[in-house]
Amino acid sequence: MKLFITILVFLLTISQLALASTGEPRIIAFSSGELSLRGELFLPEGKGPFPTVLYNHGSAPKMLNSQTSAVIAPMFTKMGWAFFMPYRRGQGLSEDKGPYIMHEIRAAKWSLFGSASETMVNLLKTDHLNDQMAALAWLKRQDFVQKTRIATMGNSFGGIQVVLGMARGTYCAGVDAAGGAESWKNSLELRQLMISTIKALQRPVFFFQATNDYDLSPSKILSSEMTKVGKMHRLKIYPHFGDSAKEGHSFPYKGVSIWFNDVFSFLNIHCPVSIDAS
Repeated sequence: MKLFITILVFLLTISQLALASTGEPRIIAFSSGELSLRGELFLPEGKGPFPTVLYNHGSAPKMLNSQTSAVIAPMFTKMGWAFFMPYRRGQGLSEDKGPYIMHEIRAAKWSLFGSASETMVNLLKTDHLNDQMAALAWLKRQDFVQKTRIATMGNSFGGIQVVLGMARGTYCAGVDAAGGAESWKNSLELRQLMISTIKALQRPVFFFQATNDYDLSPSKILSSEMTKVGKMHRLKIYPHFGDSAKEGHSFPYKGVSIWFNDVFSFLNIHCPVSIDAS
């Protein structure tokens, strides 16, 4: 009986991995404190272990059937990289696991005792960063992952998570796509947090945005701060994408074919194969 159960578990695992390598994500669960969160895992063909991208999504509501992972993941798996997009509490596949961050921020805005900016920053650097770190811990326990070649990437709120996550996690490199573009101007707390964090990073970051995004200051200022302290990074501002700031802000997931080669080259350089990659 024990042998039968062992074989059954093995076959189920193989079938799940095979599903993830066909272009459809494998839905996995991981724990963040007392919460059981979910994420989408895409695997390339082959046995692995694979270099892996942990992708931090933005704040968009109702993220089921995410257009972000659906268009970005295949680009990485085609190049032999695994792609994991964990859903933080209150969004997407983890929508039922806590309040939606934008609801909390809006509630603070209308509160007599709260601050929308302080609430946003506090949530991003505590609950939501903890969720990212829990997802990273899950990845590191998986045999299909090259532990020294885990990079992180994210857009909008997810770009902020890239910077914060690199200060706590052992990523080989990070890609911040328009992190904070909608919030930078109106949040002194966010500016202070990201600038102080970026100065202390030990691994390289690629910043990019479209010219017509809401605000280019985050990428320009953070890359400048890294230059001042001699930290390795790259900044690229791409041409207009669409006709509005909203369309410009969608560039990280709608303009993948434009930026992918630059990002992939950056990650390949800064996440090289090593004798410890296992």
